[in-house]
Amino acid sequence: MIDEAMAQEAGELTTGTEVPADAHSSSFPPFDSATFESQIVWLVLSFVALYLLMSRVALPRIATVLEERRDRIADDLDQAAQFKRQTEEAIEAYEKALAEARAKAQGIAQETRDRLKDETERQRLDIEARLAEKIADAEKKIAATRDSALQNVRTVAVDVADAIVGRLLGDNDRGAAERAVDRELA
Repeated sequence: MIDEAMAQEAGELTTGTEVPADAHSSSFPPFDSATFESQIVWLVLSFVALYLLMSRVALPRIATVLEERRDRIADDLDQAAQFKRQTEEAIEAYEKALAEARAKAQGIAQETRDRLKDETERQRLDIEARLAEKIADAEKKIAATRDSALQNVRTVAVDVADAIVGRLLGDNDRGAAERAVDRELA
């Protein structure tokens, strides 16, 4: 509907969409032999202009960017190597400190063991000395008790022997009974 309105304004009526035959030439323009020379001239001019633009502007900028990038990568690698050395030094210092701490801990542990061993030995000797004193005291008491008991046994044996002889024979001789008991106990 719009096409019809535009066609009526122009004064002619179009019923199709095809292009009139006189509007196109017979061949494709880049392949037209009549325009080869001008095309080659423009091609050379465009190539020279593009070459000069690339060689004078774009390629130096690209080379600068590549050089900066190469320098930045080299700096980063140097910095990484430096950090690696610092890390290795820190690890080495840490391992050295750890080894020193272990050695110090073992020394403290050995010193503590030795001190406790000496203390235990001293306490053992002290206890043994007190036990020896108690044993000696007990042996003295046992010997005194035994001697006392033997004295009592002798007295009782003399009394019993005197009583038995007196009962059987009717005669009490305390001296004879003491001699007889002493002879038997010896």
